[in-house]
Amino acid sequence: MVWPRPEGPLLPKADVVIEGRRFAAVLTEESPQGPFDLVVEGEGRLLLPGLVNAHTHLAMTLFRGLAQDRPLMQWLTEEVWPREKRLTGEVVYWFSLLGLAEMIKGGTTAFADMYFFMEEVAEAVERAGVRALLSYGVIAPTPERMESELRKAEEFAREWEGRAEGRIRVALSPHAPYTCGPEVWKRAVALARELRIPIHTHLAETKEEVERVRAERGRSPVEWLEELGVFGVPVLAAHCVHLSEKDMEILAAHGVHAVHCPTSNLKLACGIAPVVEMLRTGVNVCLGTDGAGSAGDLNMLEEMRLAALLAKVRTGDPQALSAREALGLATWRGAVALGWGKELGTIEEGRRADGILVRLDRVHLFPDYDPVANLVYAGQAADVEALFVDGRFLLRDGQLQTLDEEEILGRCRELAKKFR
Repeated sequence: MVWPRPEGPLLPKADVVIEGRRFAAVLTEESPQGPFDLVVEGEGRLLLPGLVNAHTHLAMTLFRGLAQDRPLMQWLTEEVWPREKRLTGEVVYWFSLLGLAEMIKGGTTAFADMYFFMEEVAEAVERAGVRALLSYGVIAPTPERMESELRKAEEFAREWEGRAEGRIRVALSPHAPYTCGPEVWKRAVALARELRIPIHTHLAETKEEVERVRAERGRSPVEWLEELGVFGVPVLAAHCVHLSEKDMEILAAHGVHAVHCPTSNLKLACGIAPVVEMLRTGVNVCLGTDGAGSAGDLNMLEEMRLAALLAKVRTGDPQALSAREALGLATWRGAVALGWGKELGTIEEGRRADGILVRLDRVHLFPDYDPVANLVYAGQAADVEALFVDGRFLLRDGQLQTLDEEEILGRCRELAKKFR
């Protein structure tokens, strides 16, 4: 069973041929002509495009379960930021591998990450075999920190763009309107334009953020960034919870991609993003988990389900954000947001061979009247049986192929003792 395109039908019977790193054919009427190096049986499985986690902080798996049930700013200032000062490249590398193992086992083939020690994150991505948009998180509220922070971001971007056989792309990441001053944003935009790369940031996550920026700048965070010219380059904006109609119109007019992070926003009581309203306005909305420290996990199936359910509650309309639309947020819309819209997000001839096989013979997925609805409303990360990127299996028969799970758990277990 194959779900090749978001607007197309589910194919009950189909053969998919992969040659090299791309899909070579999707056949429904005729049998593929071999010989083939490998034949994978798809009976009782659903083949669909790989899931795209459009916003996370991978190495924050380190902070999973730490100081829970706190408001965002209290959690950051009292628990996370003090510990982040003690981070090392080794810690970030191994906890990035931990997050990659979790994401691969849950069906994620591509993701966008913003954090520190990004060289080590990139090395982990290269080892795992997934696809990623990576950026160093710039925090510079005062001019004194601007030069060093932007230098780190630029050096990483120049070094890693296009690495790992093209699976790694880069962005620039001024952290948020409340952590970066106007000159930082202007410099980042100029550099992004020079390097022809996007900006990845946090935007309108909490009411407090919006009120603070409005008090300091006399306008909403969205209006302020527009005034600074930030939206003159491609922008990936995480959260977008507290937006006015004018804000949404601005985002749509400039082609800004909004990343909905339902689990994190619920857990931190930030609110419910206006997903349906943004889509109607013309904003491309995709999905992200945020970091495991705030979200708890990196489970994109959970994000799909919550996105669909929250949209219905917010609008009072049970037809809002259907299962197929929610799956679209996690696949092709995420691919577009990360700059891979012409390469990923569908299973079609000529596209990159990124995809997942989901087992349908589970008690919670039966009867199979509508396998896509079942996947979104009842699917579990453990239902993902296989995952491949560029035609290479990273997960097969539920087993990681490029990462040693026991080694990763052992190293992370020792390193975590220093952060309790």
